[in-house]
Amino acid sequence: MENFWFYIKMGLNHVLDFGAYDHILFLSALAIPFTFKSWRKVLLLATVFTITHCLSLMLSVFEIVVMDVGLIEFLIPLTIFLTAIFNILYLKKLQGRTNIMLHVLATAFFGLIHGFGFSNYFKMLIAGEDEKLTPLLGFAGGIEISQLIIVMAVLLIAYAVQSIGKVKQSVFVLVASIIVLLITIPMLYKTFPW
Repeated sequence: MENFWFYIKMGLNHVLDFGAYDHILFLSALAIPFTFKSWRKVLLLATVFTITHCLSLMLSVFEIVVMDVGLIEFLIPLTIFLTAIFNILYLKKLQGRTNIMLHVLATAFFGLIHGFGFSNYFKMLIAGEDEKLTPLLGFAGGIEISQLIIVMAVLLIAYAVQSIGKVKQSVFVLVASIIVLLITIPMLYKTFPW
């Protein structure tokens, strides 16, 4: 059990490390269009991301699927960029006027990519270990707890800006998404594989 908690802490620290902010940035972009009123949609997207993220992490750890590290390193900021663009293009639809099925499908695909991104780090952690399932579950658990922390923080910021600061939701989504885009552009340039 001590090993399990060790890997939960590793998962938490890996995501909440501001030096490796790509995961924080993606989850922020994912949560930006939502408020506490739309918690069911946020919960659905977070659950889809969690399931697909864990699936690709598992497939990679057990070497069922092997991905090119360079390609994954580029696709991660690309997913962040596309999520921010999606927020801007579908601003009215994301405010609850239509269903979010396209967002769910994109989130599932992006979850797979991010899981493969974590797999290389995780493989280094468990190198030489015979039993992989307990560390995998602990690490994935830590990642998922940290993801919930990030999503809640973004929702709280959105609430504060929109309710206390009296900023319209559409303005908040637009400005926050543009900030995400500006942060992501150098990441895309740095990781461009060709």
